[in-house]
Formats: sequence, C-alpha cells, structure tokens
Amino acid sequence: MDYKQLKEQIAQLARMMWQRGWVAANDGNISVKVGEGKFLATQTGICKAFFAPENVGLIDADMNVLDAAEGFKPSSEIKMHLRCYAERPDVGAVVHAHPTAATSFACAGLSLDDECMISTVLETGKAPLVPYATPSTEEVPNAIAPFLAEHDVMLLENHGALAVGKDLITAFCKMDTLEHQAQVSINARLLGGVKNMKAEDVKRLVSMREKYGVSVGAHR
Repeated sequence: MDYKQLKEQIAQLARMMWQRGWVAANDGNISVKVGEGKFLATQTGICKAFFAPENVGLIDADMNVLDAAEGFKPSSEIKMHLRCYAERPDVGAVVHAHPTAATSFACAGLSLDDECMISTVLETGKAPLVPYATPSTEEVPNAIAPFLAEHDVMLLENHGALAVGKDLITAFCKMDTLEHQAQVSINARLLGGVKNMKAEDVKRLVSMREKYGVSVGAHR
C-alpha cells in the first residue's frame, strides 16, 4: 500500500473512531510505520469527525516533519507511538483513543484483566493499567515502556487506551476488541459479577493463537 492509500485509510479509521465514540473532538491519534525511521502520523488539533488524508503527514523518529501539507504538526502524543516502535520491532501501527468503557476502567484505576470472553483471550490478552503520566511529555512513553513486551493493549490511568499491531487494521481491531471487552465486563459486574474461564481453558486458548495467526506481545 502506498502513502496515498495509507493516508486515506488512516483518515477513514480516524473518522470511524469518532463515529464509534472512541474519541471526542480532537482526541486520539494514529500512526503507521512505513520504513526504517519513517512514520505516517495524524495531525494535532483536528476533530476526528472531519479528518482527511491531508491531515496525515510523514515524520521521522525525532518527530521532524518530512512531508506534509502546509501547517501540519503531528500530535504531541506521537512520542508514545515512537516508543512503541522503538521497543517492539514487530509493531507496524499504533492507535491511541479514549473509548468510553475502556477509559472508565482507566479512570476507576482498574486494569482490564477479565478472562471471560474467548475472543479477548485469543486476540488481545489482558490490558494492564499504566500508572498516571502527564500527556504530551516523556512521562507517557516511559510509563508504557515496561508493559510493551507482554501486551498489545493497555489502559492509561485517567487518560485512555493504547493498542499496537503488526499493521493498521490489526491495531484498530485490537482497540475494538478491548472496548468490547470493557463494555461486557461492566455489564457482567452489573449482573452480579464476572465469571472468568478456568485456567486450563485460558491456557488452551492461548496455545491456539498461532493456529489462528494471532500474536500478542513481542515474544508470542
């Protein structure tokens, strides 16, 4: 896929994030690795409801703009994305959003470690709670770093959620699965509590990831 197509896809998914309620106004950001030290990243200060391909620019690992429309400036949160790529060579795309249910867990100070849904165990695994860090600073990349080796999805305390994947669609789908699990987990709690699967069943599902072409974490 060339840059033009990727920009169009990023813009489409940014609009979908807004439509799904994953972001409000200018929230959220997306990036895709397109070469050694080169990344397509979303522009800061643009409402995702109106996101367009020209709101995506090419940057390097130091956030220098290499190619973009006039006035383009990458989101300051892209620092967090760049740390994902540095720590995980297998990562090809990063999605950051504030989906309502998942962010509710993050604001309640709770990790999302329920193992009650087959699809979540297979596709994303547990979502740890990353300790609070001030947005747009190096605190955020430093906070997520210890969790990246073992996790593709995580909750950012009082902030939102992060998902990584081998490509853009994979990262987007992992965020989708995370938010769905959060919604189910909240409902299960309202109905009397979450009923997790047995440990042996979880282990068996994890062993099936390779069969289904699913990767979770850097070493799996």
